[in-house]
Order: sequence, then structure tokens, then C-alpha cells
Amino acid sequence: MSMTWLPWPWPWSWQGCALAAAAWLCLHVVVARLMEELWWRPRRLERHFASHGVRGPGYRFFVGSSIELVRLMVDASSRPAPPHAPHDVLPRVLAFYHHWRKLYGPMHLIWFGRTPRLVVSEPELIREVLLSRAEHFDRYEAHPLICQFEGLGLTQLHGDEWARRRKILTPAFHTENLKLLVPFVAQTVQRMLDEAAAAAAAGNGEVEVDVAEWYPRLPQEAIALATFGRNYGEGSAVFRLQGEHASYAAEAHSKVFIPGYRFFPTRKNMRIWQLDREIRRLLAKFISGLQSGDDLHRAATSCGGREDGVMVREIMSFMAPAMTADEIIEECKNLFFAGKETLTSLLVWATVALAMHSDWQDRARQEVLSVCGRHGAPTKDHLPKLKTLGMIVNETLRLYPPAVAMIRKAKRDVELGGCVVPSGTEVMIPIMAVHHDADVWGADATEFNPERFADDGDRRPRQQMAFMPFGGGARVCIGQNMALMEAKVALALVLQRYKFRLSPAYVHAPRVLMILNPQHGAPVIFQLL
Repeated sequence: MSMTWLPWPWPWSWQGCALAAAAWLCLHVVVARLMEELWWRPRRLERHFASHGVRGPGYRFFVGSSIELVRLMVDASSRPAPPHAPHDVLPRVLAFYHHWRKLYGPMHLIWFGRTPRLVVSEPELIREVLLSRAEHFDRYEAHPLICQFEGLGLTQLHGDEWARRRKILTPAFHTENLKLLVPFVAQTVQRMLDEAAAAAAAGNGEVEVDVAEWYPRLPQEAIALATFGRNYGEGSAVFRLQGEHASYAAEAHSKVFIPGYRFFPTRKNMRIWQLDREIRRLLAKFISGLQSGDDLHRAATSCGGREDGVMVREIMSFMAPAMTADEIIEECKNLFFAGKETLTSLLVWATVALAMHSDWQDRARQEVLSVCGRHGAPTKDHLPKLKTLGMIVNETLRLYPPAVAMIRKAKRDVELGGCVVPSGTEVMIPIMAVHHDADVWGADATEFNPERFADDGDRRPRQQMAFMPFGGGARVCIGQNMALMEAKVALALVLQRYKFRLSPAYVHAPRVLMILNPQHGAPVIFQLL
């Protein structure tokens, strides 16, 4: 049988070829674009920085320097700080910086995924980034999960919207408004100390307290009661939900961002969505009360007295008229997290440092008793007179800053230290490294010496950006004065009623989990005076 070949349907053949060619072209475009982003561009940037004498650990496909960075951090976290130099914690806390600085110098290039990060640790160059050339830099884009957790507030906003929001909120944190918090903070701390005293009385005058778990009660109770008033339980619920949310955000903080992954309905993602909805619901309920006026008055007057009520009305009155409910919710999410974690970190490390250095503890106690008396709570008029305590707080912030690094992003090509920094490059400022730099602070840079912050001393460095525990430039933390005030009140009351020392179970192991905290807790033995 002979076969008859039918003619090929040429119109279909032409369309099929066109579709195949288009698909092939699209595939080539996608592959080329991926290769540009994941390989060719990073390699060009590496060569560019190398031509300016800036080197680093080298780019690895997709992951950058992340695998080696994590390895260095995990290895460092497996060992405590050296007992002979307990405050020399930089090699543990910023192990990757400590390691790579020795190899590549104070300015070097690392890679977080495909994103180049130029590490800058010299105060003069930091001053250019944060002040003299600040218009060329902006805050970097944080991981979306971190933005969701912290709230789209001042810390995450950019440009005109950031400027508008900052202008609205700044008067609320004026020193005169913050002074209204003093009696309320004192009452909260006294309740905590009374509970500890009851336990100490049943234990031969001593009680062991893990201050890493104990101190969070202060900002948590103060913020929850001062904002939610009689509905204090709902404020506490926000903190509880944020605590769980924080664990997911901290996990994301150390991972390379994969676009779109957070939208997949995994068990973890669904729990994160649920947490965010519940936090927003509770805050929205509070905000609607603020906007009604009557609930604001009830919340204010239920905070322990007329003065505290004035405080709530003053601070929240700046937000309610000029911001939408959603904007206030986002700012409240940030206030709850930053207000709790920053103050807790400062109080924990100050207590640990004073427990290590009994001479400074005794000196601070004598000052507190002289200024405040043995039983009187600190007042707003007492705080400026607590000079020694202020020196101790500053030295604690120098050695143990709550945020150990900050990142800015170049908005355009800009020259920095003789190197042209391409647009889109992130600039990492290792705050703790600057605070521990012997070239900046002297040979005793890793020792606890509050005397360097004495008003009549000459130990402080001349560089403007040598001390920046709350950041620097226009974006310096808006709540820094609030944290300092609360810390001085709390520490004064603790010193007034207790002597304290480190528990034998204490292991000095600072680590970063978004905020600097003790890896194994901070058990301290309090002894009634």
C-alpha cells in the first residue's frame, strides 16, 4: 500500500513556530534577567569595589556571604564571653564583622543574598552617611515580615511621609511630656520590687530573679495600662501576641528574602496572618476609643491619678487628629515592640554590669540615697541630679547597645571615603564595633568605666558619631529620652532597696535576636537592704 502525504497546514505551522519562538525568547529573557541579577551584576559590583581597594569575602551565587556569615555567628554563639574580659563581646555578637575586618579592613564588602552591603565603621565616614551626605542615603527596605511585625511606622517609612509622621509625633516625646511618666513608672517598679521583697523575706532576705524575664514587665505594664487604661488585659494580650510574632520575625531577619514566599498558605504563614489580624483588632478597638473622646478620658483617668491621665491625653492627642486609624495602629505596633525591647535590653545589661562591678553599684546607690532618700521614689526633679547613674547608663549603652548595627541604602551613586558607592548599595554601620574601637575610645575600650562619661572628664572621643546607641542623624530614635528616663527611675529604685550579684548559674553570653539580649538568661541574686 502506498502512503499519501498530505500537505502540512502551513497557517498552523507558522503560528506554532511563532509561539515556540516567542516562548523560547521569553525563556531566554527570563534566564538572562535572572543571571543579570544573580550573577553578572554582583560580579561587576565586586570588580568595581575592588578597583577602589574595597574587598570582602566574595559573592556566592544567590546566597552571597550569608552561609559563611551564619556559620561564623553560630560558632561564636556556642561559646560564652571570655571570663578575663567579660565586656569584650564584639567577637561574639558581631562575629562576622570581627572576622572579616581583620582580613579586609574597616571598610569591606559583604553580600546579603544578592544585595551588596558596604561595611563602614570609621566615625568620620559614618558622619557623612548620617549627616553631611544624608540626602544621598535612606533607610533600607527591611524584610516584609519584619515590617509587618514592627509596623509601618517611623522606623520603616521614607521621604515625605516619614517627615510628616515625624513632625506629628516629635512633640509627644518632648522632655516635659515625658516627665509626666515618672510617677507612673515608679509605681510600676515598686509593685515589682514589693513582689520580689515578699519572696526574699521567705528566703533569708535573698531571691534569685532572671532579670531578662523580669524587666519586660515594666514597659509592658506601663505601656499597656497607660494606653488601654481599664482594659489593661487587652494591652497585655497585644504584648503576648507580639512576643510570638517576634519569634517569626527574628527567624526571617537572618534569612535571604525570597519574594512571594510569605503569601504561600503554609502553617507558619497562616499563624503569622492570624497573629497580625488579632493584634490589629485589639489596637483598632483602642484607637476607636481614642477617636470617640470619652474613652480617651476614661483611659487617661484610670492610669493611677490625674497626672498620669494628663500624660496619656497629651501624648495621644498629637496622633489622633492628624493621623488615620490605620496609621496610629502601625505606630502603636512599633511603640509596643521598640518601647519594650529597647528598655528591657538597657535594664538587663545595666543590672548585669553593676552586679559585676560592685564598686560602681555602691557608688550609684550612695548617690540615689543622697538624692532620693531611703524610701522616697525618684521624681522628675531628682533625675537630673543622678549624675553617676547617668554615667552608668551611658557606659552600658556603649558596651551593650540594644541595636548593634544599622543599615542605610544609597539612593544614587555617591562618593564615600574615596570609593564611589553605586546606587542601591546598602551601607552597614556596626554600632557595637564603633563603641568598642580602641582607636576611638582608648586602650580600655572593652572595660566598664562610666567615668569616661563624667561631665568634667576628657575621656569621651571627639568624633561626633563615636557614640550612637539610638542611631544618629535625622532618623535617631524618637523614643530615646523616654527609654533613658524610664531606665534611671527603675535602676534608682532597685539600688535603693537591694544589693545584687550575679547568680552562679549566670553565663555571660550576649547575642542578637533583633535586639541585644542574654542568650542564656540573666539570673541575678537580690539581697534586701
